[in-house]
Amino acid sequence: MRGGAPIAQNDVYSGPFMNSTNDATAAPRQPAITCASCKACCCKLEVMLIGDEDIPPALTEVDAWGGLIMKRLDDGWCAALDRKTHRCGIYAIRPVICRDYAAGDHDCLDERARGGL
Repeated sequence: MRGGAPIAQNDVYSGPFMNSTNDATAAPRQPAITCASCKACCCKLEVMLIGDEDIPPALTEVDAWGGLIMKRLDDGWCAALDRKTHRCGIYAIRPVICRDYAAGDHDCLDERARGGL
């Protein structure tokens, strides 16, 4: 996962991966990617819990190597994800890896492409 400043659900990523040119012949500008407008593609990734995180135990599990991770349900999505809204149910206390995941970064765009977005 990539590091960086935490992205709030209403923060907008408009970094180097977005089309920011004013050239009339350029491809149309892509909409900004935010956690609030995304379909939670990153919530299918394995999330390792690092250090002293305050995640409810019911949302965690131990992986094959003995590490603590966010639990994923049978549908492959994180157990903390609200299936109706595609928003994190524990956003205020989400894991450090989730806080550091940069909306619109290479990893994010790859996951969105895998998800058909």
